[in-house]
Amino acid sequence: MQIGIASGKGGTGKTTVAVNLALANSAIGHLLDCDVEAPNCHLFLPAGAGDTRTVGIPVPQIDADRCQACGTCARFCQFKALAAFGTQPLVFPELCHGCGGCARLCPHGAIRLVPHPIGEVETRVIDLAGRPALTLVTGRLQVGHPMSPPLIRAVRQACQRSTITVIDSPPGTSCPVIAAIHGCDVVVLVTEPTPFGLHDLQLAVATVRRLRLPFGVVVNRAEPGETIVADYCHHDAIPLLAELPFDRRLAEAYSRGVPAVVAAPDQLAIYRALLTRIQSLAHTPHPITPADCLT
Repeated sequence: MQIGIASGKGGTGKTTVAVNLALANSAIGHLLDCDVEAPNCHLFLPAGAGDTRTVGIPVPQIDADRCQACGTCARFCQFKALAAFGTQPLVFPELCHGCGGCARLCPHGAIRLVPHPIGEVETRVIDLAGRPALTLVTGRLQVGHPMSPPLIRAVRQACQRSTITVIDSPPGTSCPVIAAIHGCDVVVLVTEPTPFGLHDLQLAVATVRRLRLPFGVVVNRAEPGETIVADYCHHDAIPLLAELPFDRRLAEAYSRGVPAVVAAPDQLAIYRALLTRIQSLAHTPHPITPADCLT
């Protein structure tokens, strides 16, 4: 089972839920940090042995001896990674999406594809006392590179489907989020009980419903009397999986890089119960309604 942890905005506690869920449940074998522009799951876990590999995408390289400056490749590339002005095309690797279409269409065979690094994937085995080891897979996008989905897909390919996997996705509802949660068995949307949190949660709900993925909501830093998110979930028949109350102990532990399940043993039961509710949502897709359609 693959469990995607997502949110409509940053700062809701998405990584907190992902890390604590992975630590609290021995059935979880992999934790994937797909927030490749700002990965931070490793900050809350002990060190472990591992390895790092570079990930790249195929970008065009022009053979000046064969190129006839016909411009076919530049006209094909909708991402403007190639530009031709009656001369040999200019290549902009940072804009290339690695589709390889330019090389296939070149009538003169003047284009070959060469790997262009976009980041790295680190795999670490974390030994945890009293339970099987947890494998943490972290993606780190190269500074300044604008396109993260290929690296996110590489992170997801690093895990085994035979185990329960928790995927910490990027915040928001853009392409990187789709790459992180696409094909998951269930998605957990983490939000906060504020008007801003509700607004972005509604965008995330519409996105997940368009993908036809089962999902539920976790309210983080819940306060007594704050029912804005609970009321919305009840009205739209969205499973409310848990309301995690604001707790100063946990906030102080978080600031030191200590997960909640380590700082307060009573949190173990909360996150184990959360996994049970998450598993019950799998294979129950929610129908799309007109209100869910993005404009």
